Amino acid sequence: MRTAHPLYDLLLRTVLVRLDPEDAHHRAASAIELAGRIAPARHLLAATLGRPPRGGRQEVTLFGRHLSGPLGAAAGFDKDARMVLGLVALGFSHVEIGTVTAHPQPGNERPRLFRHLPERALVNRMGFNNVGSAAVAARLARLRRTRAGAAAVIGVNIGKTKVTPAEHAAQDYALSARALAPYADYLVVNVSSPNTPGLRDLQAVASLRPILAEVQSAADGAARRRLPVLVKIAPDLSDEDVRDVVALVRELDLAGVVATNTTIAHDHGAGGLSGAPLHDRARAVVALVRAELGPDRVVIGVGGIGDERQARAMLEAGADLVQAYSAFVFNGPAWPGRVTRRISRGTGRA
Repeated sequence: MRTAHPLYDLLLRTVLVRLDPEDAHHRAASAIELAGRIAPARHLLAATLGRPPRGGRQEVTLFGRHLSGPLGAAAGFDKDARMVLGLVALGFSHVEIGTVTAHPQPGNERPRLFRHLPERALVNRMGFNNVGSAAVAARLARLRRTRAGAAAVIGVNIGKTKVTPAEHAAQDYALSARALAPYADYLVVNVSSPNTPGLRDLQAVASLRPILAEVQSAADGAARRRLPVLVKIAPDLSDEDVRDVVALVRELDLAGVVATNTTIAHDHGAGGLSGAPLHDRARAVVALVRAELGPDRVVIGVGGIGDERQARAMLEAGADLVQAYSAFVFNGPAWPGRVTRRISRGTGRA
């Protein structure tokens, strides 16, 4: 089901497809960032495109914070914490920024982002391009000093710096956690991107255990409280491997799991595929994680959510929150607010 406004769909198919996907993203990011910085523009967006549901029952309380609904912006869209206020104004209840690495890095060579319109899918091989944990921490510190920034629910997704050897991965992740934890509502340890060599190998429990333990310890010390830490897993893990990761989450008493990252099970070359083709597997992984994790920890469902029916399906599979990225690209700026209202009203009409 497509939920794009006809005018946006026309714009996408006649104009935006002529732009390099990464260039188009940067232009959109600049507009969202600017709208978020200017209070009247931010309030106008929130009152029109992102307006909350009236009389809805989809409010969520999680990690001690109140969220206007279950739909958030997935990691990867706002890598450097530039767009938080604009994305919230557009109707996302929370924003997961990143992936942020301990040290700045440019990512992989371009082109590295590709649209596949017939499938409503994106393929990326970005390679964790970001300004680094110190710069993002400084930006978040400034944001949190504002009333709007303090009210925003922000997750921070952290990954390994590419040049850091695998044997030093735990220290690399901990450096990011230490810098970013004071400004995060929760942290996500990303060991599942396919675009950093060897990263997915860190999902093996023997490698993952010291990373998660170091991150939790560093985050708690920096935040001066028990900070929720989750781990993000790939849809390409076997069910047995998913169970092993979930057992580790329970063993270390972590907050939960984000399921799932992009998939390498596609025919579009190198990189991870996101969007509509991922939905069935992502939902299945969410259901498996919930069954293994039990009711008391958090599951965030990500992957191929294109409309309110798929969002509800992910929630019914066991997710506490859902996140999207690709559908936002394909359906336009009115999409998050519209889907949130439809989820709340239990109807296909916004």
